[in-house]
Amino acid sequence: MISKAEQDKNYHSSYSIIFVVKPAGISGGFSIFMMMNKNIVPFLYFLSICFLWTGCREKNVTLAKDISFEKEENIQYGSDSEQVMDLYIPHQQTSKKREAFIMIHGGGWRRGDKSQLTFFTLSMMQKFPDHIFANINYRLATSTKNGIPNQTDDIEYAVRYLEKKLNYSPRLIVFGNSAGGHLSMMYAYHFDTQKRVKAVVNIVGPSDLSDPGFETFQDYSFVKNYLVDPKSVPAGMSATTLASPVSWIDSLSAPTLSYYGNRDRVIPLSQMKTLNAAFTQYKVLHNTYEFNGGHLDWDKAPNDEFLIKKIEAFLKRIDKK
Repeated sequence: MISKAEQDKNYHSSYSIIFVVKPAGISGGFSIFMMMNKNIVPFLYFLSICFLWTGCREKNVTLAKDISFEKEENIQYGSDSEQVMDLYIPHQQTSKKREAFIMIHGGGWRRGDKSQLTFFTLSMMQKFPDHIFANINYRLATSTKNGIPNQTDDIEYAVRYLEKKLNYSPRLIVFGNSAGGHLSMMYAYHFDTQKRVKAVVNIVGPSDLSDPGFETFQDYSFVKNYLVDPKSVPAGMSATTLASPVSWIDSLSAPTLSYYGNRDRVIPLSQMKTLNAAFTQYKVLHNTYEFNGGHLDWDKAPNDEFLIKKIEAFLKRIDKK
């Protein structure tokens, strides 16, 4: 982990920004140029406010003089009203087959929205300007509509939509926090039959739903009784075993970076340890980090900046293999 002194230095560093803003309805949208960037957080906060101000109707996102994306919001990738995504494609898109981040929000499988990851997605776009970003919603679970396999199916449907739009199959980095981290791992280890996932970025995701330490989760009864469609559970296997990512890890599993809070009262560190043990057993490339804070503190300074740097280093490590 980075030192406290380095964290303070990063957090208090400054930069200069020139803003040129055009409200919705004026030709050309808005552009925001950053001249010196040492801390992206205030800049992206301003940008997110601009999104709200313009009613989210703009078609372009310019993060720096040479970093811009075409933006499409609330694209329907399935027939259900919840099956929508926000898509960001670099304006520098050429014949090169770019990799894509699939961003999957948390919320206990039955709550949450892609807007929770909009701010962090912008931060990632600043660091990975040559990648495509798909920030997705999925069908939320209820007592009459199971999450598994609906939600992992939705990831697959979103990927297929993306492939059709791009006319190629991009290598995927599947990113999720909390329930989204769980779904990211489940999709990569069990449901990605074509092995398109290059890497998983798992943020405070439960890895073993049968862990006694996880049973203190306030919605555990829902997880146990309603998360999984009983028809999808093979004979001799429990629903919690089926829906546990560690059940599906093997030597071919996608490389995974995990991030867990040392004061998380929702996801105990036993989940991290179980996950790491499985990776070690099957010799899966992985990196795991702890941050100072609770379940919702992973994207707060300086944890967010540290995470993005580690994602960058991890993807470079995979590329060197």
